[in-house]
Amino acid sequence: MPLAIQYPSWLDPVIIPGLPFRWYGLMYIFAFVTAYFVFRRQVKERNFPLDEDQLSGLFFWSIISLILGARIFFALVYDHTNYLLRPWMIFWPFQGGQFTGFHGMSYHGGVIGGALGMIIYSRVKKFDVREILDMFAASIPLGYTFGRLGNFINGELYGRITASPLGMYFPHGGIRPGQGSFQYITAWAEQNGVTGLPEPGGILNFPRHPSQLYEMILEGIVLWAIIWFFRNRKPFKGFLVTLYLSGYGFVRFIVEYFREPDSQM
Repeated sequence: MPLAIQYPSWLDPVIIPGLPFRWYGLMYIFAFVTAYFVFRRQVKERNFPLDEDQLSGLFFWSIISLILGARIFFALVYDHTNYLLRPWMIFWPFQGGQFTGFHGMSYHGGVIGGALGMIIYSRVKKFDVREILDMFAASIPLGYTFGRLGNFINGELYGRITASPLGMYFPHGGIRPGQGSFQYITAWAEQNGVTGLPEPGGILNFPRHPSQLYEMILEGIVLWAIIWFFRNRKPFKGFLVTLYLSGYGFVRFIVEYFREPDSQM
């Protein structure tokens, strides 16, 4: 079996041990700041009638709407049983008396919530909604790279098991007996000549695709570069947001072949 990559042992989701500051939360801040400055540059390029106060207001309400949409959608789709019984926990960032932040954010809910926030603010301030959405479409993917980097640092959302040299051993990627895929994985190991399996009752941990990094590169950097190239060449208003939605859907379709299905699904 080809040698696989070991997950970096020095990576820790917590920035400072003992304090409630995690890299994942910091990555969200990096993402919002990056999107803000990319958006701001486009405003200046186009001489768009949006001053600094209005720009800050637009981002503030868009971010609030994004977080609300991402959390509510996650609660309704992925973990509805738990949150229906305790709906106040959707926005409760404490567990066991400790600050843990929000666990679980839906991309689709974030898109819907963020878009609604942008549209409502633009309507109230009488801005061209399609121009606003186009500038956001050319800003969001680059910030999105930080979110997937945060997933990688957390060692979560890893990909499917693979015999490829790109495979990586994730610390939480093991499968215990009794899980639905345990027998399938055992059969896969035998077919691929993998030896040294643990004794019955042990945990199976095989190399997996680092799908978070695939998404970071394809959905973030590559998609952003394509949209950025067309930002001053678009044939009509709304073209960039259309390009973003279709491009993201196409790339995500490809990445799903390498990504482990969500455990809730």
